[in-house]
Amino acid sequence: MPLPTVRQLEYFVTAARVGTFAAASAEHHIAQPSLSEQIAVLEQNLGLRLFSRTSRRLTLTDAGRQLLPLAERAVNDVVALADFGRRVKGIEEGTVSFGTFNSAHLYLLTDLIREFHDQHPGVRIRVTGLNSAEVADAVRAGELEAGLVQLPVDDRDLVVSQSVFSDQVVYVSRTAAHTAQPVTIETLASRPLILSEARWSQDDPLRVSILQRAQAAGLTLHPIIEVEFQTHALELAAQGVGDSLVSYHVGRSVITERGLHWTTLTPAVNEHYAFVTRRGGAVSPATTEFMKLAHRVLARLTSNSPVLPSPMS
Repeated sequence: MPLPTVRQLEYFVTAARVGTFAAASAEHHIAQPSLSEQIAVLEQNLGLRLFSRTSRRLTLTDAGRQLLPLAERAVNDVVALADFGRRVKGIEEGTVSFGTFNSAHLYLLTDLIREFHDQHPGVRIRVTGLNSAEVADAVRAGELEAGLVQLPVDDRDLVVSQSVFSDQVVYVSRTAAHTAQPVTIETLASRPLILSEARWSQDDPLRVSILQRAQAAGLTLHPIIEVEFQTHALELAAQGVGDSLVSYHVGRSVITERGLHWTTLTPAVNEHYAFVTRRGGAVSPATTEFMKLAHRVLARLTSNSPVLPSPMS
């Protein structure tokens, strides 16, 4: 049996309310024969007579009276669905599903989330992630719609955008003499080193980069301490436990406040960040808009410090 269409149910509900096909067709801005034909098809498909037709007014049959609340509910549900689509597309509601590395909260996430919430208060925001590799895996698995990751990253089944933000790794120490000049891999191998990303040491771009430099120079790096977060490594360095490597934008406020000194590496280690989405996956309007705003916030951050300042000691 063919299923009733929303249009047929809508015409039926209107005709039952206004009492004539002429008034119902006028309300829907169609010709009366077209509306009458659709209701006749509905009756035929259901195998039921819905109206008793008189010369003046339509009267619902018993079957019509039983169908009316069901038809009204069906029409209202479809209207609600259409309104839901409009609200989600218009970012009046929905959920942001986004991942990023743990230190992003120090210079990106707070402003980004606050601004997005101010603009779209009806949208829920879910931001997770500890490391770029973890974020890439979650996006690949469909657990997150999108993410901001440090390059390079395993891009299997992912769409990776162009770089949207760049940072530079700096060497920090409580000892001013340790930062008197840019640090080479040979110097790095001789210093008491605290490294972050302990769990992701095989995937973290910085860890991989300095390991490759050490291997090329015939050296071995032996950090005295390994921790998860750059902020933890900074705190330990500030207490004189050892020296560390951090992203400049992560460490710039703590370096000054905690009496640390810093310099660059030579050759420099630049970090590049990009958005990732799942290849063939859908990204909701809310998450898409969140990414656009993130891009603007990152651009603003870059414009505020376009060139890394000269090392200080």
